[in-house]
Amino acid sequence: MKNLDELTRRIIAFRDARDWKQFHNPKDCAISLSLEASELLEHFQWKNAEEMKEYIKTHKEHIGDELADVLYWVLLMSYDLNIDIIEVSNKKLKQNNEKYSVEKAKGKHTKYNKL
Repeated sequence: MKNLDELTRRIIAFRDARDWKQFHNPKDCAISLSLEASELLEHFQWKNAEEMKEYIKTHKEHIGDELADVLYWVLLMSYDLNIDIIEVSNKKLKQNNEKYSVEKAKGKHTKYNKL
């Protein structure tokens, strides 16, 4: 994931050039991540499926900006906490694959412990 490593380096350089690391404790970074995820949710609030379809067409750039903000905080936090986000994502995907086997979960939105 060379591109992800490069993006992480650019995020850290951006942060460090502004001397913001002093403000980036895990609690406040997690809050920022949650706030950015909430801003993403605002794009879809109160819209039915048809309205969302149209909205996505006309607001894709803004939605992308919010997704980028979420990714920014994920990469910054994983860097600061020395967590290999690729490694843990692969581990989590493996766990989810076991919890939600295709045979049991395909086409269902049921939580794994109710399948």
